[in-house]
Amino acid sequence: MREKPLTLCKYFAEAMKHRIIFSVLLFACILSGCRQGKYVTFSGYAQGGTYTVKADLTGVTVPVRTIQQTIDALLDTIDFSLSGYNKNSLLSRYNAGEEIVPNQCFHEVKTLAERYRTETDGAFDAASGPLFDIWGFGFTTDSLPDPERVQAALAACKEEKVLNFNAIAQGYTCDFVAGYLHSIGVHNMLVDIGEIFCEGVNPAGKGWTIGVDNPVDGNNTPGKDLRNIWQSDGRACGIVTSGNYRKFYIKDGKKYAHTIDPRTGYPVTHDLLSATIVAPSATEADALATACMVIGPEQARALIESRPELEGYLITSEGTWMSDGFAAQALWTDIQ
Repeated sequence: MREKPLTLCKYFAEAMKHRIIFSVLLFACILSGCRQGKYVTFSGYAQGGTYTVKADLTGVTVPVRTIQQTIDALLDTIDFSLSGYNKNSLLSRYNAGEEIVPNQCFHEVKTLAERYRTETDGAFDAASGPLFDIWGFGFTTDSLPDPERVQAALAACKEEKVLNFNAIAQGYTCDFVAGYLHSIGVHNMLVDIGEIFCEGVNPAGKGWTIGVDNPVDGNNTPGKDLRNIWQSDGRACGIVTSGNYRKFYIKDGKKYAHTIDPRTGYPVTHDLLSATIVAPSATEADALATACMVIGPEQARALIESRPELEGYLITSEGTWMSDGFAAQALWTDIQ
């Protein structure tokens, strides 16, 4: 019965071995002048891309190198727990029908996913993995399923035997890393792991600024083509944008977007191009941005306005809408 703990230890040892060269190089960079005052930037690779963490280490006694190594270890924990692409992860083993012992991350994300499914009346559903698979946006490469396969996938979703945490895992990861930084005394931070958590001020003493990408097909480089810039007021929050302009395919002249309505089993057809949500946590912002893309612009606006702790910015093919508290500087002429 000791097989699983030993496997986990072996996984972490292997991960840390691959990261040590990067950590040494980063530490040398920091010593040679990468600091700006008390702010230090940590970066590396995670979840199929890169991450950046900027933190004000004023008053923090933990060595910089230890912080880097801990962040990397936390990200490895997430990968081992929630990745659908890591075949040895808890999620992959669960989806393969194996009986697993959930760790803290897996249990928390599964619980949160159920909460957001209830709150959104099923618009957000981590159990809709079979639907993403048959449409070619999950962990398989299928596409254009016939109605019988869609109905079969909907039935499979109700059994919750195949989960997909893609619409919540990155937000949760940001909060996970931010929780560690809080524990060592960091109050001013920006955690960017695909989605974003920020708190306090940047090195210039102002609120963090985040660009909102222009949601047009072909804009595949974050920050290259911006539609708007949001500025925080210092409160701890997550900010996440979900859209249909990067993950899609065209077949027989028709565009199929990666946003699948788990209530119908089909890709959405409304004109909401992207939804940016500001929420108390990056996990919540991640889940609700996805839900907004499912329910469309009118219902998304109603959802945002019904929750005083939320702010939002919606871009449709006809124009834009933002909530009263969404602090942004428009780069385009917006239609309110």
